[in-house]
Amino acid sequence: MGVIGWVALIVAVLSLIAWRLTYAAARLDRLHGRVEGTVAALDAQLVRRAEAALELARCEELDNVSALVLGGAATASLELADEEAVATEVREHGIAPEREDAENQLTEALRHVLSREVVSELRTRDAIGAECLGIVRNASTRVQLSRRFYNDAARDVRKVRSKRLVRWFRLAGHTELPRTIEFDDGLPDALG
Repeated sequence: MGVIGWVALIVAVLSLIAWRLTYAAARLDRLHGRVEGTVAALDAQLVRRAEAALELARCEELDNVSALVLGGAATASLELADEEAVATEVREHGIAPEREDAENQLTEALRHVLSREVVSELRTRDAIGAECLGIVRNASTRVQLSRRFYNDAARDVRKVRSKRLVRWFRLAGHTELPRTIEFDDGLPDALG
């Protein structure tokens, strides 16, 4: 094999390596974009669920203590979502642990307030209570789906970033590794 053959072989190998690196970097970039999109969707669904719970607390169909408990948990969730620069922080770092705690408390408040007796009474008493229950149920279901999509995207990024090629060539740059979001987002049994 002459000099031209060796040069052609080296160029072919380098081209193959460059193509592989470009492909891996583009895939990683798409996955990080997917994480950003799913965390923004989760953030929006958490706000919708808190607003729906607050609306249920204000609809005057619950007793005062239940309305106060549910309204307090929903307000705490909304206050954490409304803090300054939350959109940028959510996009870059995901949902903060304090927000996960607030969402756990809101789920617990929904379970406590929406017992089977209360739900059946709200559904039979009037249309406003039944409508509020439907909105809370739909919002809670969307939170479950959004969290599942986000966690799937975060796991995919972690899987790709654990590969040797990505680590050796630092294809992820200085981007933080996304963590999964774990909080109780289950529906109250009476709504399920």
